[in-house]
Amino acid sequence: MSKNISALSFRKGIEQNYFEQMVAAAEASGTAETPETVQRLADEYLVGDAITLGAVSAYDFLKTENAGKKVHLCNGSACLVARTQHGLHDTFARHFADDEIGHICCLGRCHEGGAFQYQGRNYSGQSADTIANLCQGGPADDSDTYRTGSLLPEPILTAPFPGIDAYYAPFRQLIAGGDRDALFEELKLSKLRGRGGAGFPLSFKWQSCREAAATPKYIVCNADEGDPGAYIDKYLMEHRPHSVLYGMMVAGWFAGAETGVLYIRHEYPDSVRIVREAIEALHGAGLLGDNILGSGFSFRLKVVKGAGAYICGEETALLASLEGARPEVRVRPPFPTVEGLFRKPTIVNNVETFANIPHIVAHGGAAYAAIGTPDSTGPKLVSLDSNFATPGCYEVAMGTPLATVVNELGGGFRLPVKAIQIGGPLGGIVPVSHIDSLTVDFESFKKAGFLLGHAGVVAIPADFPMIEYIEHLFQFTADESCGKCFPCRLGSVRGQELTAKARTDAGYRIDPALMRDLLHTMQSTSLCALGGGVPLPIQNALQYFKDELQPYFAADL
Repeated sequence: MSKNISALSFRKGIEQNYFEQMVAAAEASGTAETPETVQRLADEYLVGDAITLGAVSAYDFLKTENAGKKVHLCNGSACLVARTQHGLHDTFARHFADDEIGHICCLGRCHEGGAFQYQGRNYSGQSADTIANLCQGGPADDSDTYRTGSLLPEPILTAPFPGIDAYYAPFRQLIAGGDRDALFEELKLSKLRGRGGAGFPLSFKWQSCREAAATPKYIVCNADEGDPGAYIDKYLMEHRPHSVLYGMMVAGWFAGAETGVLYIRHEYPDSVRIVREAIEALHGAGLLGDNILGSGFSFRLKVVKGAGAYICGEETALLASLEGARPEVRVRPPFPTVEGLFRKPTIVNNVETFANIPHIVAHGGAAYAAIGTPDSTGPKLVSLDSNFATPGCYEVAMGTPLATVVNELGGGFRLPVKAIQIGGPLGGIVPVSHIDSLTVDFESFKKAGFLLGHAGVVAIPADFPMIEYIEHLFQFTADESCGKCFPCRLGSVRGQELTAKARTDAGYRIDPALMRDLLHTMQSTSLCALGGGVPLPIQNALQYFKDELQPYFAADL
């Protein structure tokens, strides 16, 4: 059935995207989950009303529950540990009924806390008086200001943008007479690994798509940065959008694709706007369209706005979403480079990965590989939450001591902290005692039993109950599971129930054997990294915060 949906959606193509029609319907009325909308879309795309209903009901901002919501408060990990959201809810409760206040995760305002979305704009750190003025139609400052910087001698990802003409000069040379085999060798030399969390070698992925026989081919940018604590992709899209677009254009030329799609989170309205403006500027410069600069290479870029589903950060769920299907993880193989968007060969990389490509094109793979470690090359962006003294988004070389990031860039912590979680809800929980022994690269974290992931950092205060944080991780997984596999769908709910009962019922204690069995089942049998990944931070917490958690368990941990 899923292949049939892909084929039917392919009839209309990406320009008349099925999923976009769902989003447009919801923006007009607050929900796409109405009989009239479902029937209209089903008839237009020939996929059936049951399939359409199943799809729209999977997204926070398409489902019926979203209708009537006037403000959405962030419920991500960074805002949770900042302890700003209960007071924020009380403030908005003075202006709206309880059923008009919704939740959203995450707005990328992790550096400040107190984040919310109102009338399609994001805000954070606002006073009660400012919020009252905003609710009465007055102005409020929605700017998103945070520190940035680089420890590299010559910044790469944070380098100033010199203008389209200068920045795209190497790209012009590439499409005018470049050699794809030569570019492949440079990509191999660079040893660039995907920055979305998995760390997969980029050259292998790109070559696989290039060698695939089917056509057309697609380039997809996974800009669904949903990890609470991470605003790395958001920074790039809003301050360095051309580095991302350049990378996608090179991928299109290399693989023989003519269409690139950026799937950007609903929660990032400024990113959507700024990237669209950058694409228009490229059209104006003659760098997009048919037969670009007479090179014979044709390429177009399109932005598709998401609708609130963390699972779309998983590449196959994102592709299903673009096709208008329910965003469920697909079984692999086949991999997207062979059967991706519309079951055609597709390169899927995240924002930061594409942003590294311009430097490789301009300076070569060896120069890129000279930065970082032998196995984790190049620069890495890290984002620090509001519990740091100087939160912000910073560029470091792979292999940089984590202590340098925490103490020099982050300025240390602004309050006592017992642990940091790196890499989102699926990332490891690192006790502060281990910070000095880690470096910012894939191998260091893996060897120590943690996960670098996307490198968004959330600092957990010393007085924040670890049992509450564990419950939050289970709850997040339960809310965001696509539901396709039982271990994730059921295990996350059972885990949340166990921890919630232990927190609130003085006479109840968790059986540690039951908890270990639950975590093992989720980790070893879940279909994707959501259900399979969340046990890692919980296992870290049980290991390193045993004394704190022991009172909630019926036997020794």
